Amino acid sequence: MKVGFIGLGVMGQSMAGHILEAGYDLVVYNRTKSKANDLVDRGAEWANSPKQVAELADIVITIVGYPKDIEEVYLGEEGLFSGAKAGNIFIDMTTSTPSLAIELAEKGKELNVGVIDAPVTGGDIGAKEGRLAVLVGAEADDLEKVAPVIETFAAKVAHFGSHGAGQHAKVVNQIMVAGTMLGLAEMMAYAKQADLNLDEVVATIGSGAASNRSLENYGPRVIKDDYSPGFFVKHFVKDLKIALDEAEQASLELPMTELAYKLYSQLAEQGHENDGTQAIVKLWWDDN
Repeated sequence: MKVGFIGLGVMGQSMAGHILEAGYDLVVYNRTKSKANDLVDRGAEWANSPKQVAELADIVITIVGYPKDIEEVYLGEEGLFSGAKAGNIFIDMTTSTPSLAIELAEKGKELNVGVIDAPVTGGDIGAKEGRLAVLVGAEADDLEKVAPVIETFAAKVAHFGSHGAGQHAKVVNQIMVAGTMLGLAEMMAYAKQADLNLDEVVATIGSGAASNRSLENYGPRVIKDDYSPGFFVKHFVKDLKIALDEAEQASLELPMTELAYKLYSQLAEQGHENDGTQAIVKLWWDDN
């Protein structure tokens, strides 16, 4: 079985590496070819387009930036569907819209190709350590076929229902992350102005009722002024907009998520769109 992988960014690079280490034949494509060099040196095969990836591989995983990138990768002239073979299974792990996930699945049915929406959560650390959580919308038999590949980089695979359900589940995840990231920023701002030892604050708060993954992953980075991206600000802005658009369609108000979208948009406008989401503290720490 040959696995294709498209999108070798902060998370994709590690995910593809785990697949290769598990012994699968791997073919890769990325818009910036140099990002594939390490994987090719380790034995992966380079493809010149998503179309060629589909022609060469049985299962293809994609994790790119935005819905428009997914449309290009899947529906473009050199996209996956143009090279698809009956029996292929395509797995999109980008955070995108439920409606696009459904559209891709319907196109796949016309070609006898399975399409799965399976966005991930866990950030760069989860990807490196092979312990991502995968939120799946798919036909059960398609998921069963690809589960061994997904499990090379995932600690948890949850099947939430048919096409689009994985993306809805990721919206839920990002709503929760929005709240914890704002809490982290305000906590750090308050602790700093109170002249508390920040290392001690993170260690102590992280062992009590306020413990959460955002604090665990990003608290130490903030203290070190490390704003390298485990997850880009610009992508979080995109995710929060998706959440708010979906909520609006359901006549559901999400005031915390609206605030997070406003603040992260402000952060991006200040030039921090390529920083990690922990850079939200810069709205309070204007000396950073």
